[in-house]
Amino acid sequence: MAVLGLSTAFCPPRGSWIAVRLRNGATGRSSGSLSFRRSSAATAVAVRAEVSFVSGDEAKRLVAEEGYAVLDIRDRRQYERAHVRGSAHVPLYIENEDNDIGTIIKRQAHNNFAGLFYGLAFTKPNQDFTKMVKSKFSPESKLLVVCQEGLRSTAAAEALEREGFQNLACIMSGLQTLKPGTFESVGEFELQNAGKAGLVVVQGKISRILGAVLITLLLFITVFPDQAQQLFDLAGIKL
Repeated sequence: MAVLGLSTAFCPPRGSWIAVRLRNGATGRSSGSLSFRRSSAATAVAVRAEVSFVSGDEAKRLVAEEGYAVLDIRDRRQYERAHVRGSAHVPLYIENEDNDIGTIIKRQAHNNFAGLFYGLAFTKPNQDFTKMVKSKFSPESKLLVVCQEGLRSTAAAEALEREGFQNLACIMSGLQTLKPGTFESVGEFELQNAGKAGLVVVQGKISRILGAVLITLLLFITVFPDQAQQLFDLAGIKL
């Protein structure tokens, strides 16, 4: 099997490539600088589509003028805080409620720090993500894939691209960059603030500093247990 790739990787933030696969090739023919093989058997062609990275204003235009549907892939908590009216919700990560001993310990540690101070859910990858999206949309659908910071939406778009979706767009740096009123939203928060929760919101900078101190302390105890024990002994603290 031969694979031919054409790339525009030098033109960020838009990138695309096309892969042409030809199976059971018997003879070869050249045309210019590209080489092809023909076969009497069926020829399989796989096309990888382009993912566009756009601003908030361009995202609004895609929805209003070009018929893009909004696919929100954030976790349940962020979606409930605020989401674009009419958007479809298929989380890329779902809450991890597994009860094996390792997960229980990790969940407890997470909830005492990232969960408490930043309001972040303890999640795991949604193994059925692409299957769930395909149950709602065909590969020909135009999708604006959104998350809070832009990282998860990029990963989600790449996963959908591998499944044959050909019209995908993401907001650069996510919903947090939107100007108020860009999209009509549902929820108690503004779209750009839906990722903010926990004590850092309630108590502001104090909790942000305290959270950083506690996380640093936890890392110190984990990485340097002997030195940590000595410091606690000097302070009269028994672990």
